[in-house]
Amino acid sequence: MPSTRDIRRRIKSIKNTAQITKAMQLVAAAKMKKAQDQAANGRSYAELMNKILVALKGSAEEGSHPYFAEGKGNRTLVLVITSDKGLCGALNTNLLRKLVNTDLGPEVDFVTIGRKGASSLARLKKSLKADFPIKDPAAYSMIRPVGQFLQDQFLTGEYRKVLVAFNNFINTVTLEPAIEQLLPVNPVTLGGKRDFEETHTEVDPASLPDYEFEPSANEVFAAVLPQYVNGTLYQMVLEGRASEHSSRMVAMKNATDNAKQIIKDLTLEYNKLRQAAITNELLEITTAKMALE
Repeated sequence: MPSTRDIRRRIKSIKNTAQITKAMQLVAAAKMKKAQDQAANGRSYAELMNKILVALKGSAEEGSHPYFAEGKGNRTLVLVITSDKGLCGALNTNLLRKLVNTDLGPEVDFVTIGRKGASSLARLKKSLKADFPIKDPAAYSMIRPVGQFLQDQFLTGEYRKVLVAFNNFINTVTLEPAIEQLLPVNPVTLGGKRDFEETHTEVDPASLPDYEFEPSANEVFAAVLPQYVNGTLYQMVLEGRASEHSSRMVAMKNATDNAKQIIKDLTLEYNKLRQAAITNELLEITTAKMALE
């Protein structure tokens, strides 16, 4: 049975831990607000760009741009976006579990953003093509090399498609691990379900807007599609960062609450032991007095 001294030490230790988790919670909450604003502000543009290009894909001439057709190879390239640090709940675990349980094809190569994803895939002995360190907060200029690498790999024809695995930010407590197809151009869901995802595949080409291209469709596609890839990839990174800070804030809040509850339980146990010790001392004094009489 622990002594009162041991319990006091445990209470002091847990109080120190609670102070740390509380500080981490406040820091994560401040970062979460900025990351959520960034992710929310970019969704409208990314959604509209994706919607237009999905519509153009259905009406474009065959072979007008390689990003509209699957590659000739049978391999799949997957970009995995995870966090660099831990202490963010089951965020990375859920994403990697979904990745492992999804049929990605017979031959898969991986590219990573985030140390957690790189280390986990290395432990699973997966084929890792490249790892890109992206600082927080992420800037668009940091994403360009990643987007260029994915496009170069796809244009070699070795890969049939390029997928991105990331955590889709829905709200502070709802984070959905998602695997979306980046290339060839495909409907992408960011921040929840989009109405056009169910309707675009059945659209009659005659009902689509009559787009006019200047100077030509091929030149417009050559300029717009690489920007679309980089922009969509940047939005996915923002979604992942917003999910990371939200998950860390919730995890640290739960840790702080649990620490406070443990302190309450230990304080109650300490008081019981102290009261028992006082009662024993009184009994000893009373017994001794009675013996002297």
